[in-house]
Amino acid sequence: MLAPRHVIFTSIEGALVDSGSLSWIAAADALAEIGRRRVPLVLASAGTRAQLESLRRKVEHSHPFITESGGGVFLPDGYFSLALEGAARAGRYFCAPFGRPYGAVTQALEEIAAAAQATVVGYAQMSARELAQNTDESLRDAELARQREFSERFFFAGDTDKAASRFAAVARERHWEAVPGDPFWELRSGNDVGRAVRYLMRLYRTSTRSRLSSVGVGSTAEDLPLLLAVDHPIILPSMHKRLAEALTCRLPNASTGEASGPHGWNDAILAILEGT
Repeated sequence: MLAPRHVIFTSIEGALVDSGSLSWIAAADALAEIGRRRVPLVLASAGTRAQLESLRRKVEHSHPFITESGGGVFLPDGYFSLALEGAARAGRYFCAPFGRPYGAVTQALEEIAAAAQATVVGYAQMSARELAQNTDESLRDAELARQREFSERFFFAGDTDKAASRFAAVARERHWEAVPGDPFWELRSGNDVGRAVRYLMRLYRTSTRSRLSSVGVGSTAEDLPLLLAVDHPIILPSMHKRLAEALTCRLPNASTGEASGPHGWNDAILAILEGT
């Protein structure tokens, strides 16, 4: 069998997995072909390590993965026979962290909220049952989402508009990124999917001693850092048409998929593998 020519990086939400049903079944053919050809497939998500491990078991994934919007890169033990710069053991993996550790994030959340005179409630302050009630997730999914390592999600209580504006300003002054959400915002610092992609490509090219090509698949504005970091970006259609148009403007040389979600992901990956 020929050595792989590509390393595939993919967003999970809205690409490999349908954002509505959370199903990946429509991508099964491409996943099987990736496995048969032994093509490296790197998963990237805003989710936690615990959330990705659940999906990885289902799709029999054995390659590196990127968590919490580029907060950390997790490499299976023994995956690379190289010295892993900046990585340390984390359970069954080695982890190269790019985001600040969770303890520092939760401390910063308290300090920024106090300085901004804003009342916030973070995941760390909520039980899995309380989180499930606030997000309509199952109790198990809520528990996986609480196992954060490089970012904290939170909501504002009280006069939210003015509090959020003050909070965002203080966060910027202190070199933290406050990402708006409804209702949950996210606080992080250093999380960078593009940096994680480039880190992994250096390892892949060094270990194979070849100029592997990187392919990236995404569908939303949140996927832009990943798509900008790869050699061959692929944009899948999105329910949010303006976001897809914004991606296309930033990536004029990107390929565009014919369908959204795992159906489009399946077709795009098979086309890449067949060189079409």
